[in-house]
Amino acid sequence: MRAGILGGTFDPVHFGHLRAAEEVADAFNLSTIMFIPAAKPPHKDGGELTSFTHRWRMLELALAGNPRFALSDLENHRPGKSYSVETLTQLLGQLGQGALLYFVVGLDAFLALPTWHRYQDLFSLCHFVVVTRPGYSLAQLSHMLHAAVSERYRFDEQVSGFIHPEHRTVFVHQVTIMDISSSKIREYLSRGRSVRYLLPVEVEAYIHEQGLYGRR
Repeated sequence: MRAGILGGTFDPVHFGHLRAAEEVADAFNLSTIMFIPAAKPPHKDGGELTSFTHRWRMLELALAGNPRFALSDLENHRPGKSYSVETLTQLLGQLGQGALLYFVVGLDAFLALPTWHRYQDLFSLCHFVVVTRPGYSLAQLSHMLHAAVSERYRFDEQVSGFIHPEHRTVFVHQVTIMDISSSKIREYLSRGRSVRYLLPVEVEAYIHEQGLYGRR
């Protein structure tokens, strides 16, 4: 099984998430992309987050109709902070050690990996698909890998990624650039501005029905 993993708060989910997942699934011939909303992200104050129930329902609405997209509430059933290393370890236990996991992450987030809990263990659990971001360079990624993980990583043009004799590969992949963010959507909604064409209409309708992200 070749499964993509896309984590995050998804507060709310938007077309940037969905299009990146679709393109990565195609490019890496993945049987599924698993969206895993964080229940208690360690880098965020829980009071800043919309409830897990609302974020889960918005994902259900957004992913409906795409057979390659799956949704997991694994982190909501685990006590304590939502650490990616624990999530991936648990997933491999469920899927079997023969499963290949491709952790999809933006380049900006990947550069912050050294601040994550037991981040070095991730490189033995999954491949990374690092999605390029405007304003960030391949040189920054290379420097971080060599300084924080292993100097034995080297870039291989044939696979468009950094390979290592023992660790998993860090692929670099460009997707359609969409200047959309959950924080921008929340800001627009709080000011009464339109968010049409930034997220699925079903998700927008749910937000309005539930009174989420209301005008300040």
